Amino acid sequence: MMPNLIDKIGDWNPQLLRELKGRLKFFNVAIAVATSLLLQLVVFLYQLREFPDDKYSLTGTYCRLRKLYEQQQNGVYRQSNQSQIAHLNDFLSNNYCPQNEIDWELWWQNHWEYIFLTFSVIFVFTLLVAGTYLLINDLAKEETCGTLNFIRLSPQSETSILTGKLLGVPSLIYLIILVAVPLHLWAGRSANIAFSYILSYYAIIAASCVFVYSAALLFGLVSRWFSGFQPWLGSGAVFLFLCITFQIASFNNSTAWHNSTAWLRLFAPWDATNYLFPNLFHFSDGSIMEKLQFFYFPLGTSVVSIVVFHLLNLGLCSYGILQALKRCFRNPKTSIISKKQSYLLVTFYQFMIWGATLQNGKNNDTWDQQVGENFVLLALYNLVLILSLIAVLSPQRQDVQDWARYRHQGVSSHKSVWQDLIWAEKSPALVAIAINLIIVTIPWLVWLSFASIVDANDGRTWIVNEIDRFKVLLTIALSISLMMIYATITQLILLLKTPKRSFWAIGTLGAAVFLPPMILEFIGISSWKHSTVWMFTTFPWAAVESAGVTTVFMALLADLSVLALLNFQLTRQVRLAGESATKALLAGR
Repeated sequence: MMPNLIDKIGDWNPQLLRELKGRLKFFNVAIAVATSLLLQLVVFLYQLREFPDDKYSLTGTYCRLRKLYEQQQNGVYRQSNQSQIAHLNDFLSNNYCPQNEIDWELWWQNHWEYIFLTFSVIFVFTLLVAGTYLLINDLAKEETCGTLNFIRLSPQSETSILTGKLLGVPSLIYLIILVAVPLHLWAGRSANIAFSYILSYYAIIAASCVFVYSAALLFGLVSRWFSGFQPWLGSGAVFLFLCITFQIASFNNSTAWHNSTAWLRLFAPWDATNYLFPNLFHFSDGSIMEKLQFFYFPLGTSVVSIVVFHLLNLGLCSYGILQALKRCFRNPKTSIISKKQSYLLVTFYQFMIWGATLQNGKNNDTWDQQVGENFVLLALYNLVLILSLIAVLSPQRQDVQDWARYRHQGVSSHKSVWQDLIWAEKSPALVAIAINLIIVTIPWLVWLSFASIVDANDGRTWIVNEIDRFKVLLTIALSISLMMIYATITQLILLLKTPKRSFWAIGTLGAAVFLPPMILEFIGISSWKHSTVWMFTTFPWAAVESAGVTTVFMALLADLSVLALLNFQLTRQVRLAGESATKALLAGR
């Protein structure tokens, strides 16, 4: 039977069979099973450390005489309890609870619940952290040994190879967890936890594994310069993320979910786990996730909506990462995403962060006030997104040279230059970045168009008249022009013939974004006193309130002039790069 199963696995996925044969050795399996059994024994015995013995205190949680004892100590008890009080007096001398007065049913129920919740936390850390390390380490070894290139040349599809990696590389981790699942299920049922809730937890953990493991494989493919430090960096980042989100989830803050960070918290399983099992963090009033909304739709009112939304979010993000993996696996030098995929990514990104922003908080703010309160977070998220796209989408010199030289000979020769700039992967990324900026801007324009003109004393938004509304519109245009300047500078650096162009492009982009505001703050030039200077930094929003409309408009004209000059130079460089070698030689270049 076992050979037939192995043959079926090999027929379905040869890469999975290769991974399993290399890992499921007798000694490795024995160590994994023994580790899992030992862990279960340790957890079970650790929870028995407070087993009520003959010296269990009268004030203990499970002593039925506790309330009577406290009433007697306070001198408050009814005459009808005299018989119990007389029975209690027999034990006052030693202050111990009698064994027949211990609520053993409640103690065992809580005991099994503690075991269940302990394993729930252990499963998350073991699967995500250890699995991430094994996947990245496996890719690093395959790259070092040269076998990864042979896998790339195999006739298997990218989906088949990546599925084999995801299922096969962490197989011993899966085995450790599977051996512990029966005790986990038994503990959950003994603690009267609904079986549907336990299955929902398993579904969320499985979706989290797919998401984190896919991201780990992508990180392993695109970060070869870290060499042997890759596994530790990747697994350490996952461990840090889990620890931080665990600490955040342990605070039952009612305002924690009523802002745009709510979407980011959905990538960690803690809040959903606490929603299913409220005693995980010992919250007496339940999980704050019950108040979660998305575009004002109350997701937290139903377990089904929470689980489905959680799985849908992780599933869509995992699908996007898998598409990037398929692009990078065969050709590691290609960009992570295409221009078309970037438009979908930015649209999805805006949908999620704006959906998490528009929630009815405890103050029942209007939707334009909610956007104003999340203004900084929304601007920061979009800044990170656009800068990342500039770094990812900008093609190298050779790609631009090939596009400029052979575009008219390609399949898309009948297409216009604009179509190529929008869709072609080897064309400069300026138009694609501009389209993504337009997608980012659309929600802001909608908010700006319908934002209420409120009293200046309100204090929660600074849009108080039409002049301020126009000033904000100019500032949005100013931010777009700044991002386009950064994108043009990055593309110009990538067109140079110097070595390590990517390093210089990323370094220059980072310096242009962060150095000016840091220097201005360091030398004491504040945004509210010197708004004109801050208009030319990455964060012109900081100076909008104190700047006049003329100042913002003149800064926008200056940025547009710089952008026009840079694009003129970029067009010239692309034209020169596209010239044939003979033409360049005859022209003296």
